[in-house]
Amino acid sequence: MRKFLKACLNTLFLVLAFVPAVLSGFGRVKPVYTFFAHAFATAPGGIGDFLRAAYYHMTLRAFDLTSRISFGSFFAHPEARIGSEVYVGSYCILGKVTIGDRTMLASSVQILSGQHQHERGSSRAAFDGGQFVQVTIGTDSWIGAGAVVMADVGSRTTIGAASVVTRPIPDDCVAVGSPARIIRGGQVADEKPSLETSSS
Repeated sequence: MRKFLKACLNTLFLVLAFVPAVLSGFGRVKPVYTFFAHAFATAPGGIGDFLRAAYYHMTLRAFDLTSRISFGSFFAHPEARIGSEVYVGSYCILGKVTIGDRTMLASSVQILSGQHQHERGSSRAAFDGGQFVQVTIGTDSWIGAGAVVMADVGSRTTIGAASVVTRPIPDDCVAVGSPARIIRGGQVADEKPSLETSSS
């Protein structure tokens, strides 16, 4: 019964988000896409969760409806790809990212589109262009509150709160600090920190 109810709600919100998705060219008209991404980020409660999921399902390169995007969070680029059962906490800003199944992000995480998004022009007085790359986070990983991720993170890996990832982190390890350094390799414990204790 619960699955049926959730399916009905997903269908309802897909209908509600259809017009905004069409106006954004299903993510291809960037200014319109960004407008609705910002607007839907402020929708509260369960209504907001379903609305954001429906909108991103139609505008991102891939977004599974089993995933949840919390209040205040949004995708800055429609090139993102999100797997199944992904959880994104509140006030996260996500760039060009691929997130694997069952990965969880605590609150205030930033995933940038690489490390060289803004480069100075020849005059050195203003930023001119830059390089945007796709950052990949593997499956079953945990990104702690306030972390900044600028490079790939492997599967089953934990990134500590407030860490800054500037170089790739492999599978099955724990990394903390700024810049993030691996403090434990091998098999990461199956039990992830609870959302209540890790995002506070």
